[in-house]
Amino acid sequence: MDASNQYRMENDPLGNIMVPSSAYYGSQTQRAVENFQISGLRLPRAFIKAQGIIKASAATVNVELGKLAPEMGNAIIQASEEVLEGRWDHHFVVDVYQAGAGTSQNMNANEVIARRATEIMGDNQKIHPNDHVNMSQSTNDTFPSALNMAATEMIIRELLPALENLEQSFEKKAEQFMPILKSGRTHLHDAVPMRLGQEFSGYAETIAAVKRHLQENLDSLYQLGLGGNAIGTSINLEAEYTPKVIQEICKRTNLPFREPQNIFAFMQNMSEPIRCMMTLKELAVHLIKITSDLRLLSSGPRTGLAEITLPSVQPGSTIMPGKVNPAVLEMTHMVCCQVIGYETAVSTAGTAGQLEINVMMPMIAHTFLHSLELMTNAIQTLESKCINGIQANEEQCKKWMEESLALVTGLSSKVGYDMASEIGMQADEQNKKLKEILEEKGLLTEDVLNAIDPNGMV
Repeated sequence: MDASNQYRMENDPLGNIMVPSSAYYGSQTQRAVENFQISGLRLPRAFIKAQGIIKASAATVNVELGKLAPEMGNAIIQASEEVLEGRWDHHFVVDVYQAGAGTSQNMNANEVIARRATEIMGDNQKIHPNDHVNMSQSTNDTFPSALNMAATEMIIRELLPALENLEQSFEKKAEQFMPILKSGRTHLHDAVPMRLGQEFSGYAETIAAVKRHLQENLDSLYQLGLGGNAIGTSINLEAEYTPKVIQEICKRTNLPFREPQNIFAFMQNMSEPIRCMMTLKELAVHLIKITSDLRLLSSGPRTGLAEITLPSVQPGSTIMPGKVNPAVLEMTHMVCCQVIGYETAVSTAGTAGQLEINVMMPMIAHTFLHSLELMTNAIQTLESKCINGIQANEEQCKKWMEESLALVTGLSSKVGYDMASEIGMQADEQNKKLKEILEEKGLLTEDVLNAIDPNGMV
């Protein structure tokens, strides 16, 4: 192909620029590509889909209000719907780390839709990315709205179902393991007996509680600042536009989006992503605790606790034959560490808002949405490749429980705290079982035996 045919000349307020001939995007996107070759990262499919929904909804309302010719509006709607379906994702090329607030990302959508809509109309009339596709909109109201829409979809359709499955898997294991007695542990030392199922029931409720928090977060994500335009004043808009465009989005998504209680607060802050990231951080903290517990409980198999057995998913060593590691738990821990770091990044970016806008929105969008994706994938893998296949080592649980010095706790009400402590310490020093020390002291009665019976302590 002749080099002269590989590019076309485009013009914008800064002058002329060469754009690849095959690209639907235009000059402003091309400038962003040339200026911001930073990470190679792009905003995800869910965000681009949300942009397509917003552009289609805006065109629908602008036609209805008589601001946009029906033929032109229908072409924009069709092109926007193709964007939301994912047909032109390869034309969305702006790096995550771009000019503040996401102007380049918005223009990428505007330019792709404008060129494709012009093509749909047969080049009879050129559709302008700003005048027509971006009509009644600004980057400043569409970008955070698209972010909320994308996050809502990912939470409802992906993360919440993954959490529900994980909770149910823990509940099933709790029921399965409830008959099994074992030694509890505090400070990583012996504690009073408990049931293995009780331990797993705690994991189930921990996940359920975070799930409830996430569902509460959804309420704030239903706020869309569309119609706020540049700073919230709805400049150049008809009064009917805002309720109509949000109604159209609700119809297209079947979700209860609404106007913010205060449009200026919505424009000034990134409250919704910050709040949700705090919940994701909480989830990460809990998952680290749970996966660390499971690694300890499965440690060994000969030199550790070995109270449970994990499914074997892959060889664990290139030098030690037959070694199998808790790979899925380790992966989950890594993902959680990443999400905790991401929460710090989003909170830090949240402090960067000044006056009427936060210009860190592209980074916040990428970080938040990537966190949702990572958490969903990790939890799905954890549930399907690890939790579902956990088995209890009942004999090992029984062994540790019977050797636990914490059984002496049951003696406190019979012989007093001080005597019980003396018995426990003597058993430890002499490496004997509690029954042996009790027999030596002439205290081994049926009443005392019942007091140290693990079945009566749970």
